[in-house]
Amino acid sequence: MRPCGGRRRMEKRRLVIPLAALCLAAVLSGALPPPPLRAAAAGGVGRKRRWAGFDYYVLALQWPGTVCRQTSQCCSSNGCCRSHPLKFFTIHGLWPQYSYGGWPSCCRPTTFDDNKISRLKTILEEYWPSLYCGSFSTCFGGKRPFWVHEWETHGTCGYPEIQDEYDYFSTALYLYSKYNVTKALRKAHIYPRGGRKYLVSHIVSAIEFSFGAMPSIVCKNGSVQELRLCFHKDYQLRDCVVEGENSVNRRSHCPRYVTLPSYKPHAISDSTEGISNQVNVEHQSFE
Repeated sequence: MRPCGGRRRMEKRRLVIPLAALCLAAVLSGALPPPPLRAAAAGGVGRKRRWAGFDYYVLALQWPGTVCRQTSQCCSSNGCCRSHPLKFFTIHGLWPQYSYGGWPSCCRPTTFDDNKISRLKTILEEYWPSLYCGSFSTCFGGKRPFWVHEWETHGTCGYPEIQDEYDYFSTALYLYSKYNVTKALRKAHIYPRGGRKYLVSHIVSAIEFSFGAMPSIVCKNGSVQELRLCFHKDYQLRDCVVEGENSVNRRSHCPRYVTLPSYKPHAISDSTEGISNQVNVEHQSFE
């Protein structure tokens, strides 16, 4: 069997991506700690733009310890409310971007086809959960679950590289499994350990050493909230840098030292808390 993380381009995605589900089970089951086993985030200032092509992708990964500590009430749809806390980065979204800054969003009217991702749902629930309660606004009216929001806002802008829901979610899962950020940080002795602080430069260096490209980091209250990897349109890694920037190591509101906090799940109840925070995180820029 070929290694799931072998370097190869995904030019024939329909042949490669079905293997992603098997790769995830094989790669991630031993890669992350028990329990076993991502528009705007990377550019622009929150403006909507109709689709006119794009230049690269951002794979945005959330650190549950930072996000879930904001949750005071829980619900069944919230990944923060599982009986065992999440101790690995989860996916926020896969976002097409423009090299000069900004991003396309809400590019094609669509009706989300849940059947297209039926084979992926178990994996999505594990590694791409919503970390909030309630529903999210969609591009074309109404409120729907987190996955629908990500598909409409970002996935519809990946055409023609990404043509439908299956392409979008399986591609993100493939990249997530191939570039295991949690494992890379653990190899560098960076753990979610009781308030211990780490140099942001140490985190960046660990990812660059493992994968050969610099990430972007988003922080909140001195903790890592998101770590983002950037990819060319052929899914090869690139530095997370917008054209014209002087520094390739972009940090959003990060002090020199940061934490990777843990959290304790709360009892389940009905709540819509945190949805606005999720949207705000998406619109934080590299700039």
